[in-house]
Amino acid sequence: MSDGIKIALDNVSIYYGPSMALKGVTFGIEKNRILGVIGPAGSGKTAFLRALNRLGDLDLGCRIEGKILMDGGDIYADDVDVVALRRKIGMLFALPIALPMSIYDNISYGPRLAGIRRRGDLEELVEYSLQSSFLWDEVKDRLHTSGLRLSGGQQQRLCLARVLAMKPQVILLDEPCSGLDPISTAKIEEALISLKDNHTIVLVTNNTKQAARVADNTAFFLMGELIELGATQQMFVAPAKKQTDEYISGRFG
Repeated sequence: MSDGIKIALDNVSIYYGPSMALKGVTFGIEKNRILGVIGPAGSGKTAFLRALNRLGDLDLGCRIEGKILMDGGDIYADDVDVVALRRKIGMLFALPIALPMSIYDNISYGPRLAGIRRRGDLEELVEYSLQSSFLWDEVKDRLHTSGLRLSGGQQQRLCLARVLAMKPQVILLDEPCSGLDPISTAKIEEALISLKDNHTIVLVTNNTKQAARVADNTAFFLMGELIELGATQQMFVAPAKKQTDEYISGRFG
């Protein structure tokens, strides 16, 4: 595996029962870059994303063929600790779900389960996570109030902070701004651009303009196939495939 590739997919197909969600996909996800994943509904984007941290294991009838390697190791090997893998590959979903506890406890809960007990370490981790998710300045004086009292956009950044508290190597995001206002969306995007210095990021988005703003590389999926993958600026200015051009220009999707 190339030093610049964090995750490599080798002829990966994903099935849900008899239906194929992804068809023989092969490509690499670059380390410390943002990969934007675009395509219409039913194109295989979410199936692809869930396969990267083995969430498909939780779906009855889901079957994956081919190999997915992270740092050269097969993440579907029999001896892989799936819980440990999901600490390395965190995921943020479209709907923010704050835990019914304080802001501080929302973030420290995972690290405490992982064995971090010293109060000073937890406080440092909470501040780091909130700073990195661009939420610290808004909540630093009310860390012990309920996370449920935050706005939707703040709750999504709280969920991002919760992911960051586990110190993941890879962050997966499944349409994280789909229900957010433009200001909250901008803060999430600003956080992602800052985070790529230390994390590899995969962003599934239905907003092609968002991919154009934040992604270094973009993958376009259509009906379970990878149609095009390349540098975002190049793809949005001069896509190589007709289907990509038609999707980006709004002619379908």
